[in-house]
Amino acid sequence: MFDKASKPQNRIDSLIGATTRIEGNIIFSGGLRVDGMVRGNVASAADQPGTLVVSSDARIDGEVQASHIVVNGTINELQANSKVKGDVHYKSIEVQQGAVVEGRLVHRGAEAKSVELKLASGG
Repeated sequence: MFDKASKPQNRIDSLIGATTRIEGNIIFSGGLRVDGMVRGNVASAADQPGTLVVSSDARIDGEVQASHIVVNGTINELQANSKVKGDVHYKSIEVQQGAVVEGRLVHRGAEAKSVELKLASGG
């Protein structure tokens, strides 16, 4: 999901607007900001650094791969080999076996007293 060797892009080359819905996979280079909805996988071009910004009202239903990802919105798939560095704020979370989160898991619900994580079945 992340590549340590590359640096984040400081510019946005492409924008998926708030009223746009895309069904299909997206491959990008440089910087991509998603304000709308994508039903499909989103990945930076092979062997190229890429920065993906998912805004607060955006949603991606699919696998996401880029060297740098900033998420304020929703990504509905975290694969078994994914690695997340940084704090994850969530209302509901499912993490597959083998995924790594290096940071805090912070629940953002009405009751933040206890957090229950369920191990997703591999498959």
